[in-house]
This record gives sequence, C-alpha cells and structure tokens, in this order.
Amino acid sequence: MIRLKKHWLSLGLPLLTILLLGGCSSLSYYSQLASGQLSLLRAREPVAKVLADPQRSPQLREHLLRSQQARLFASEHLHLPDNRSYRLYADIHRPYVVWNVFATGEFSLDPVTHCFPIAGCVAYRGYYSQGAARGDAALQKREGMDVYVSGVEAYSTLGWFDDPIISSMMNWGDERLATLIFHELAHQRFYVKDDTEFNESYASFVEQEGTRQWRAARGLPAQDGAAEAQRRDQLMQLALDTRDRLKALYAQPLSPQVMRERKAAEFERLRSDYRQLRDSQWGGDKRFDNWVYAPMNNARLLPIGLYDQWVPAFEALFRQVNGNWPAFYSAVEKLGKLPLIERKAALQRLANKSLSSRDCRSALARERVMSATRLVNGKTHSRASALLQGELHSF
Repeated sequence: MIRLKKHWLSLGLPLLTILLLGGCSSLSYYSQLASGQLSLLRAREPVAKVLADPQRSPQLREHLLRSQQARLFASEHLHLPDNRSYRLYADIHRPYVVWNVFATGEFSLDPVTHCFPIAGCVAYRGYYSQGAARGDAALQKREGMDVYVSGVEAYSTLGWFDDPIISSMMNWGDERLATLIFHELAHQRFYVKDDTEFNESYASFVEQEGTRQWRAARGLPAQDGAAEAQRRDQLMQLALDTRDRLKALYAQPLSPQVMRERKAAEFERLRSDYRQLRDSQWGGDKRFDNWVYAPMNNARLLPIGLYDQWVPAFEALFRQVNGNWPAFYSAVEKLGKLPLIERKAALQRLANKSLSSRDCRSALARERVMSATRLVNGKTHSRASALLQGELHSF
C-alpha cells in the first residue's frame, strides 16, 4: 500500500467509550470498541518516564525527545491546546491501532455511514482486531457491497481523552510525527460535527503552516517537495477523473452485468492512464504502483480530494488576520457556526480570493475548489468523518 501519511486517518470511530455509543449496531461491536479504547488508555505512560528510563531503546527515547520539542512548540507558538495529549506514550505491540472498514454500494460512491452523538457520522466501522475487521468486510461483501479495510496508525479522540503517541507511529520520521501533533491538536481546538471537508482542510492548513513555522524556528529551509507533490497531485487527479466517470456511469439505466463491465473498464482506464503518465512524465517512477494495482473498487475512491479542498480558503483567512493564530482560530470558529450552506459559500469566497491573489498552485487545486463549488450549489449531505485521509497523502 502506498504510504500517504496515515496519521490523517484521524477523528476515527474510536471516539469511543460509552459516551460516544449510539445507533443500532450490536452490543458486541460496541463492547470491542470500549475494551479497545480502555486497553489503549491503560497502556499510556508519561513520555518523561520513558525518557528517564535507561532500559528503553535509545532510538525510541531520542524520537520521543524530539516529539516533545514539537509538542511544546504547538502550544507556545501555534496556540494549540496545552494538555497531556502527545505527552504520553503507549506501546500497543501491533502495527496498527485500529482497522477501519469502508463500504459503498456496488454501483454507488456514497459511503455507508455510521452515526455517533459526538463524532457525528463516519464512513466506516472501526475495529481493534484485524480479524474482526476482515470478518465484517466479508459479511458486507456477501451482501454485494464494495468494501475496503485499512489499517490506521493513529487517531484522535478530539480531546475526550489525553491521546498518546502510539508505538505504531514510531516508524515515522521526526517531522511527520510533528505534523501529526499539529494536525490532531487542531482538531482538539475546534471541530464541526458532520463536516469532514471543513474539519480536515482546517487541520491540514494548521499542520502545513505549523510545520513551515516549526522548520523556520529551527533554522531549516522550507521543504522542496514540488516534484513529488506534483506527481501525487497528478495521480489524485486521475482518481478524481475516474470517480467522476463512475458517478456518471452509475446514473445510467443499465443492466447490472453491463454496469459491472463498464465499471471494470473504468478502473482499467485508471491504470492505463497511470502507466502512460508514469512512463512518459515520471521517468518510470514506480512508487505508486502498489496503490494503483491493488484491487480497486468504489470504497477505495471515497476520500479522494475531500481532505484539503478548502486549504486555500484557510490560507486566505490566515492572511486576513495577518498570521495571528488566536485571531485565526476565532475566525475559524465563526465560520464553523454558520449553517452548512452558508459555511461552504463563505469558504468558496475565501478560496476564490486565495486563488486569484496568486497563481493557482496546481490544476488540482483549482479542481478542488470547483468540486467544492459543486457541493455548495448542488445537493449536499453529511459526509463521513475521516474517510481515508491518509490514503490520499500516501501518494
């Protein structure tokens, strides 16, 4: 699987505990959620304790030490919550903390959603056991659904608990871990129920600007990942185009057999377009082959383009307050209190202002804004929180 910053699989279903339980799912499902969350809570220990223990791995201690420097910067300079989150560590002895199961209809791009009182509606069910996740996926496949199971290295409880740095995150570089801290603390600072695009774009902007300032504070140059970002954007555009064609296909009055054949053809077109792009413009770079050639279905395309489409709007908002973080958060909160349609219209105006004030960063950035416009002007609905954000950023 392509590694796209899976820490952005935040806001997960594991806003668990009994406080968040709701809906009509089975008691056994809720039981595993509660026991899994409690197990994670019991595994926590202060990072300071780990740092002071000479028996612990020197690499772990060094990594955690640098994480705490970023954690301090988050509160002192980015004005993010100053609490115990990410000042704790939990060794869970497995590669992922949860596994999420995403599902759509066979001929639909709308996610099967599950709603909770605090987290709102989410587009997956989360399991602390990989076996349980696969079992759920198998049952949904038997019912004719398109299903995708994704391992999650980290998630946020939006401040309900003191979230730890988890051992599943220890293979990340220091900067990636810092970006997680900035992103998730932004969610703790402010979160709008049932508006994934707003929440994730806002947190993504805080992460990006926070990382830029974090690097500057340490005397490091700005990151130069233009070529890699362009390739990722081009791949995402191929996926967006595929999703648009599938959406048009599913609206046609075709027989199931014809629909299946044309659906398969669209996924093969995606792979063909990718090969041409890879070989003609990328010099044969195969880093994205695993994602493209893995089994493809509607569920894997759900989150493409949803998680940073409003970043230009938040960039414009940040400039309006002259880079003042408290003023920025206040403005974000005002936006978040608007009714959904008004909120998206306000974001659209900000995004247009951002894009008109300078050259559009890429064709994909403009596409995201246009996609957002369609959401404002067309039918809107509550999208699931934390659709596979990490899946996009591992491109």
